[in-house]
Amino acid sequence: MAELSQSTKNVISKYALWKNYLNPKQGVATIHVDEVALKVAAFYEKIRTIIDWKEEHLMRRAAIIRKIKRRFFDLELNNSSNENMGEALVLELIRGGYFPNDKIEESKITDVQKIIEKYTFILQNSPKDDKKVKDSQNKILEIASCEIEETLYPSIKEMALIDYMFDKMQERIKVNDGVYERGFLKEEEKDIQIYIAVQQSLFKFDDPIIIYNLLKYKYPKWNNPTEEELLKIAQNIYKMLGNIEDELSLPIGKKFYAICEKYDTPYLLFGDILSSGDIEKISGEIKEPEVLEKYVKEAYSKRLKNLKTKIKRAAIYSTVSIFITKILSLLIIEIILSKILRGNLSIVSILADILIPTLLMAVLIITIRPPSVKNINLAVIETMKITYDKEKIDTYEIKLSRKKGVITRFILSLIYLIGAIISFGAIYWVFNYFAFPISSIIINIIFIALILFAGTAIRTRSKELTIEDDSGGVLGFVYDILLLPITGVGQWIFNKWKQYNAVVVFFNVLIDMPFSAFLEFLEIWRYFIKEKKEDLRQ
Repeated sequence: MAELSQSTKNVISKYALWKNYLNPKQGVATIHVDEVALKVAAFYEKIRTIIDWKEEHLMRRAAIIRKIKRRFFDLELNNSSNENMGEALVLELIRGGYFPNDKIEESKITDVQKIIEKYTFILQNSPKDDKKVKDSQNKILEIASCEIEETLYPSIKEMALIDYMFDKMQERIKVNDGVYERGFLKEEEKDIQIYIAVQQSLFKFDDPIIIYNLLKYKYPKWNNPTEEELLKIAQNIYKMLGNIEDELSLPIGKKFYAICEKYDTPYLLFGDILSSGDIEKISGEIKEPEVLEKYVKEAYSKRLKNLKTKIKRAAIYSTVSIFITKILSLLIIEIILSKILRGNLSIVSILADILIPTLLMAVLIITIRPPSVKNINLAVIETMKITYDKEKIDTYEIKLSRKKGVITRFILSLIYLIGAIISFGAIYWVFNYFAFPISSIIINIIFIALILFAGTAIRTRSKELTIEDDSGGVLGFVYDILLLPITGVGQWIFNKWKQYNAVVVFFNVLIDMPFSAFLEFLEIWRYFIKEKKEDLRQ
């Protein structure tokens, strides 16, 4: 029988608290929304899911961000009070299926209202002479959405696992003195970089949630400040956000992420084990290494199966999302250009625009290789290393890459440029050979770049359980030289498009707001009819 480490005992205790939180509380009033309104709203949110596709675990918060920004926008336009914004927002989120009906306590409405008032105060009392006021205000609303989500559905389990991995990585990650001496990192910044990397690798958190968690980490009273503390936060909010963004963008952070990404598998599997049954029973059984090995292999098999399903779903949703929000608008442009430049519409060009990106995504997904048998054995070994108390622990060193001279950097940049010329040139040659018009060629290059970027992100996600080193082989080497430049262009286009996405703007302005008002009216009308029917029975 092996001794569990103290950090393992801590995470087991936190998971026990999470299980206890899930138990329904007797005699507590919960929030109910009309079933018809819920079904109508849920259908609409499915459509929005395709348009605003993100990682599945980010979809709920994306909806909160969208709705809270719209409601703050309404507030600003009408110059009215935000007194009932909390209740309206919570009801809208439950109608959309983002939170369960009849499960959330009514007291949460008051909590959400307080959060809205807190961030309203911060926005009203923040410096007005900042050069990036609008951008910073958007970030503040995104942070508010993180706090609202946590209030309505506390991330006890996720934060327990983050704290577990953070505790272990603090012991294991060592920074080479050369990193400090050359000014790439300050000693006091090491823990922050580990905390960021753990969140990015373990749950693929995006910047808003990481910023929110860092604010709580740095300022323990963030969620419940006094009036004086809140005023101080408001007056210094842009400076606080600027410091955190600097920490998020440190180049050395990529090295912390690479280590955490490689070794996050045992933590994910251990979390799955604790989630699978009775905590007390499991915590007693895993003291036997043979039993823990059985649990790890079962958890690994289930997670691998679920991962395959998620990858297929992500491929479908991301492809459809790109078609609707990006390709559709470009196709319209191409149709217009074809009419102007050629006088007729090329059906072949339109079919190529649709089929080529779809087939490319299919190839990217089909060619994903599952982890080898060796990987599951590594997962078992690494899980045992973090579970039990060990005198000797593994260490991972953060050190700088060998400094490249001017000539070496020039040669590498030249190779990258040549690869880009060959890749884009080959695409242009193929389409030109089949007599595609120049407008169609340009649009197809954009399509291919976007799909390559989306497909690469999905392929990266498919390595969630991979611990073994992947050399990539000859095909990987060729991919890096020829397709990496196109993928980079796809990322640039994707990020730029988010700022000027006409389809999303159309839904937000012309559909989202009126539809929300319609649902509120529908629910009120349904309750009115219900009351009238009750009157008839008397």
